[in-house]
Amino acid sequence: MKGWNWEGFFEYLTNYYLFEGALVTLGLTVFAMTAGLALGFVIAVMRMSKYRVLSGPAYFYTWIFRGTPLLVQLIIIYTGLPQIGIKLTVLQSTLIGLSLCEAAYLSEIVRAGIAAVPKGQISAARAIGMTEAQVMRYIVAPQAFRIIIPPLGNSVNGVLKTTSIASIISMEELLRRTQVLIQEKFLVLELFMVAALYYLAMTTAWELIQRRIEKRFGKAYGPMMTDVH
Repeated sequence: MKGWNWEGFFEYLTNYYLFEGALVTLGLTVFAMTAGLALGFVIAVMRMSKYRVLSGPAYFYTWIFRGTPLLVQLIIIYTGLPQIGIKLTVLQSTLIGLSLCEAAYLSEIVRAGIAAVPKGQISAARAIGMTEAQVMRYIVAPQAFRIIIPPLGNSVNGVLKTTSIASIISMEELLRRTQVLIQEKFLVLELFMVAALYYLAMTTAWELIQRRIEKRFGKAYGPMMTDVH
């Protein structure tokens, strides 16, 4: 192929600098999903509350973070907050931005999972004397978690790719490191292809893991869900 540098392509395919960037991408993904799920669960419960003092702020939160681009959110956090005295590092800004944004989306997934649990089971649990905490732990959470696993797994894939947006504030993840090498070596297409293969490898690996999780979890809760229906 004219203009294509095979030597450069294979050299950077196993480049440790890019490999480290991929590890950073994985780390950002794990943190964003963990923090986002924890915060998203709280927001989901607040959204479902009958008290507006709880449901109102939760709705406003999801409206803001789902209705604005992550790129804009990161720029506001990194360059806007210092203007009011809150200065964060690139890493802190990235972790906070990704987590807050992901929490808004995950809260809707969690809320849908909770809402899908049959009301009759909840009423029956309360009738036999279970507290609200026990109802959530033993009745709602196990079934809701099984329901949300597929969309939750898809969110992991989404976050893996979304972390690339953090390169705009110079977060040294995979895409940013690719851009740095491009500026040094001028192998634009070759390096972007390498980056694409890294992302493809990570998302494919997670897809295989997700399938195993769904299969195993489905077996564990299959009888219970059969009784429900």
